[in-house]
Amino acid sequence: MRIVLQRVSRARVTVEGRVTGEIGRGLLLLAGFADGDSEDALAWMADKVVGLRIFPDDEGKMNRSVQEAGGGLLVVSQFTLYGDTRKGRRPSFVDAARPEIAIPLYERFVELLRATGLPVGTGEFGAMMDVELVNDGPVTLILER
Repeated sequence: MRIVLQRVSRARVTVEGRVTGEIGRGLLLLAGFADGDSEDALAWMADKVVGLRIFPDDEGKMNRSVQEAGGGLLVVSQFTLYGDTRKGRRPSFVDAARPEIAIPLYERFVELLRATGLPVGTGEFGAMMDVELVNDGPVTLILER
């Protein structure tokens, strides 16, 4: 499982002009899944995302989690995170989980995040999505399990 996480002032996902998910301050998660991903990996990643101390405290230091900062989460499926570009000019996606595996993983990951009580918006799995964001900082991290 791979996530590109961005701290945002706001973010929104639209599909064919329809907003499918939107947050104010919080974290945008571009999430990719591989065949070997397990429930343990999903739980570990959900806990990591929610607990990361990357929001400023009263002194401006990165010392608060998204929960402590009162933020939300926007989760967007992103199989291209598993694009292998080492050979040739066209990425290979052989390491990305096929939809029949990735969809349940994505849905379970979103469930785990919602169970934390945070507001969670989503994209639409497999759709062509427009993702708009204002990166706050900028703060961008890559998480992998």
